[in-house]
Amino acid sequence: MELFEIKTEVPALLADAIDTTLLELGCDRWSVLEDAIAKRAWIVGIFPSVAEADASWLELDALLKSVISLPQPEARTLGDREWKDSYKAHFHAWQFGRLHWVPIWQRPTFVLPANEAVLWLDPGLAFGTGNHETTRLCVERLVGRAGETGVGGRVVDAGCGSGILALSAALLGFTDIAGFDNDAEAVRVSEENAALNGLSGRVRFFTGDLLSGLAGGQGEIVLANIQADVLQLFARELLAAVAPGGVLVLSGILAIERDTVRATFAALAAGWSVDSKIMGEWSDVVLVRPA
Repeated sequence: MELFEIKTEVPALLADAIDTTLLELGCDRWSVLEDAIAKRAWIVGIFPSVAEADASWLELDALLKSVISLPQPEARTLGDREWKDSYKAHFHAWQFGRLHWVPIWQRPTFVLPANEAVLWLDPGLAFGTGNHETTRLCVERLVGRAGETGVGGRVVDAGCGSGILALSAALLGFTDIAGFDNDAEAVRVSEENAALNGLSGRVRFFTGDLLSGLAGGQGEIVLANIQADVLQLFARELLAAVAPGGVLVLSGILAIERDTVRATFAALAAGWSVDSKIMGEWSDVVLVRPA
């Protein structure tokens, strides 16, 4: 399988601003790569066809005009091994509590401590490794909630991506877990990661949006790692999906957006307790429904 890479160099001083803008606009097909030593930076995108690459470039160029006038990009074909290995440099093993998230290519050498659990991941190019702060914020809340109230409730992972959160819930011992995403390819990757860990059938993964996906019943833990504007647009639906005594964990929120998101949900959730935590440039917002 061949893929096509588009890459253009941008001023290193603008790298953070460009990265933030891409995240705010939901441009998840593009990444900003930096060389801190050489003080250089690039915008990079990888696509399944030349036509899709060209169309996405034109869209990106228009979206970033307020930040930078992009120079003409370089385009090239990636060989099979090259694109499969391109993301590995950015995925590293990490741990919270007794859970570990480890790239599958480290399986032969990784030593799992006694009484701990590991989720092996091969996320491919686009669906997340858990290294990002937004995922870590959700994982910490999930692990903390399991320790506080046990693993008897239902877990809903809205916008499941590579399935990390839903599969982590399975490792913690939850047995009633649903994960959905509006991208069928993300659901496929989630199911592959379930099979990779011997967890096939432990999570019900399916394709759905925040209307159809949340229509399947309330959860004691509802996780939504999605960008802030979408969270606010579907605030009522997300709150309605939480069972009495349950918790709603929102992530994908820039720290500068936290107060706005928090205020939006608090206004619709009278009597609910509200908490938030900042990690780097990111924040979560957590609401607990009265029993």
